[in-house]
Amino acid sequence: MGSQEVLGQAARLASSGLLLQVLFRLITFILNAFILRFLSKEILGIVNVRLILLYSTTTFLAREAFRRACLSGAAQRDWSQTLNLLWLTVPLGVFWSLFLGWVWLHLLEVPDPNAIPHYGAGVVVFGLSAVVEVVGEPFWVLAQAHMFVKLKVIAESLAVILKSILTAFLVLWLPHWGLYIFCLAQLLYTTVLVLCYVIYFAKLLGSPEPSKQHRLPVSRMVDLLPSVTRGRAFVNWKEAKLTWSFFKQSFLKQILTEGERYVMTFLNVLNFGDQGVYDIVNNLGSLVARLIFHPIEESFYIFFAKVLEREKTATLQKQEDVAVAASVLESLLKLALLVGLTITVFGFAYSQLALDIYGGSLLSSGSGPMLLRSYCLYVLLLAINGVTECFTFAAMSKAEVDRYNFMMLVLSSSFLVLAYILTRCCGSVGFILANCFNMGIRIAQSLRFIHHYYCQSPHRPLAGLFLSPILLGAFAFSGGVTAISEVFLCCERGWPARLAHITVGAFCLVLTLGTAFLTETQLVHFLRTQLGVSRCKAT
Repeated sequence: MGSQEVLGQAARLASSGLLLQVLFRLITFILNAFILRFLSKEILGIVNVRLILLYSTTTFLAREAFRRACLSGAAQRDWSQTLNLLWLTVPLGVFWSLFLGWVWLHLLEVPDPNAIPHYGAGVVVFGLSAVVEVVGEPFWVLAQAHMFVKLKVIAESLAVILKSILTAFLVLWLPHWGLYIFCLAQLLYTTVLVLCYVIYFAKLLGSPEPSKQHRLPVSRMVDLLPSVTRGRAFVNWKEAKLTWSFFKQSFLKQILTEGERYVMTFLNVLNFGDQGVYDIVNNLGSLVARLIFHPIEESFYIFFAKVLEREKTATLQKQEDVAVAASVLESLLKLALLVGLTITVFGFAYSQLALDIYGGSLLSSGSGPMLLRSYCLYVLLLAINGVTECFTFAAMSKAEVDRYNFMMLVLSSSFLVLAYILTRCCGSVGFILANCFNMGIRIAQSLRFIHHYYCQSPHRPLAGLFLSPILLGAFAFSGGVTAISEVFLCCERGWPARLAHITVGAFCLVLTLGTAFLTETQLVHFLRTQLGVSRCKAT
């Protein structure tokens, strides 16, 4: 498979992932606003911080390293050994679920059962849901490796929609169930998600000649189960060693990704109500970043991993592939910078208004607006880091991955200390400031690797981080005008003034995007080309 074909598939996967994320986040966005009217912010704090952290930590530690290792070089492997390796995620998931569940029940502060009943049941069910989801890991990796886009769209959409319908129904009719509502919804989500993948492959492999039609390495459902063959190792030990390297890295990355939740959970720097407010603002602040950058990072990691060979420098690889990878990386960096700057510039002037519309004075008063403004700056760094690490993790050799692990260890320790200190001084805003500091260091490390990787080639993908002076001027003009508009038109002067403030922002946004369209012609061409490829493939 050529690099251009892989690029087309990655773009198609990113587009479908973007549509999925739009659907998921809009549903979650509406659902949270609905729940705020019926349940206390303390219950939201327990669910969205404490229990979701248990679930995400279990699934991340059980499968993330296997995903990264088993999606590299998928065309050149013995899939029976790869599937054997992937099934090891199940006992690993059971172990982490039991261990972390014990920690959540016996070492952490238990909520007052009168205010938040059924906490123990919540821990058990969320841990169980993580194990259920890990059971589907071999099917997920096989589908991702062969770019089964429609399967991903249908499975995740159906699971999220059913979960949201059940949650809304129970909140409306049985709000006194409390945590039971979210337990049932979470278990439904993971069960539906796994069943969709299992049923799809069962139907596909039951059709005539599925292997030839879809280039599958298996022909029967039984081939997806663990198998032992004489004269051959149970797993590919090179893959296993790479998995171990990624596991050490994943453990540290999880601390950095969910660091503020770990600090809130283990150090009790905020009460459950404040945790709920922080989580709502955090989700609102990261809405656009998750809509756009997560599917891009996930999809183009697969592209880079397939096009580039880990143990070779850029000069020793096929130059056509190296050139395509450099061009794609430059365009992705430019896209990340533009979207991140747009969120930062316009988010500063519209944070308070957004929070007031979404949650009323509960969110728009106090530290909410400053928290969201700080998060807008963090989104810029988050966007750039997602793209740079997407390339870095796909191109690093095993030795480089191990060296990076040590840096992540130091970074994880410094983050926890810094987050604790800044939270004591600045409240919940301290979490965002600590995240910005650590994200900046991670970006610097990735940029250093990219520069070294391409230093002996004619390609300079880091040029994507430079914008034209005209476009920078447009951003500065929009930031100044919207800041003045907020002072005179928002947010306590009634809806006519608010609508005027929104109109000013819309005008400045159109001006900025128009300037970007005229000045960043290479990025526009990349988006037109890849989105066009995605639409053609989808039809």
